[in-house]
Amino acid sequence: MSRPTTLDLPEHASAHRLDTSRGSFAVLDAAPAPGAPARHGTALLVPGFTGSKEDFADLLVPLSEAGFRVVAVDGRGQHESGGPRGEAAYAQRELAADVSAQAAVLAAGDGGAPLHVLGHSLGGHIVRAAVLADSAGPWASLTLMSSGPAEVAPSQQVRTQLLIDHLPTMDMEAAWRAMRALDADRGDGAATPAWLDDFLHRRWVSTAPEQLIATARQLMTEPDRVDELAAVPLPKLVLSGEVDYAWPVPLLDAMAERLGARRVVIKGAEHSPNAERPAETAAALIAFWTGEGAASTK
Repeated sequence: MSRPTTLDLPEHASAHRLDTSRGSFAVLDAAPAPGAPARHGTALLVPGFTGSKEDFADLLVPLSEAGFRVVAVDGRGQHESGGPRGEAAYAQRELAADVSAQAAVLAAGDGGAPLHVLGHSLGGHIVRAAVLADSAGPWASLTLMSSGPAEVAPSQQVRTQLLIDHLPTMDMEAAWRAMRALDADRGDGAATPAWLDDFLHRRWVSTAPEQLIATARQLMTEPDRVDELAAVPLPKLVLSGEVDYAWPVPLLDAMAERLGARRVVIKGAEHSPNAERPAETAAALIAFWTGEGAASTK
């Protein structure tokens, strides 16, 4: 999961609800910063498995200072958005339709300014499905961040299956303690500051277990839809860290080639470049959204 370095919002940002035809979603919404260059566009940022809008908190300042409105969203059942009890509500087509509804509202409210959509990890599969279901939608570009062509790597299949096996018989608090114990056994998360540990705990227990179970199944069974996406005439970026535990980096390299996409690898980052190297990640996104920079950065 992403571990943001801050939860503080810039003065020109707010936490509120985005009302759409498919319900109301909790968002962090940063307007272009005062004094930003005259660039117009909105970025819709969709988090991954076990994630939330706060995963993008470190990107709000650099992207808004570049002149973009930045809207990071909790999907249905994630953190502060809430959602139904029942796995069917979290089928990928439902989550993708939510993204399309969010994009429609943002595009209409911003007067036709370019709408750039980014999905992190599982979020990449969801935004891919949204674009494929509505290729004529308001999309100006698509970014897949640390999100691969199909199902997750075998090592992650094991961890994901644990959630599927145990969540139906555990409450979320017990599941949290079990996951933290597993992380401790693996040597993960030992240096987590208290404020971040408190946030990660609150986010976990407020997420619908059905959302986690349904999306875990999706991560384990997602088909390869790269060729379908390559046929959509939309600028595309594949961005990742130098190491990725969910999809090996060479697999992401090959996916970018198949897509004809720009490829950027963020040095010093792993699965969450948004939080691990936010300045470099923001710079890569700004270059892509403004049409600057090389087609591939390795």
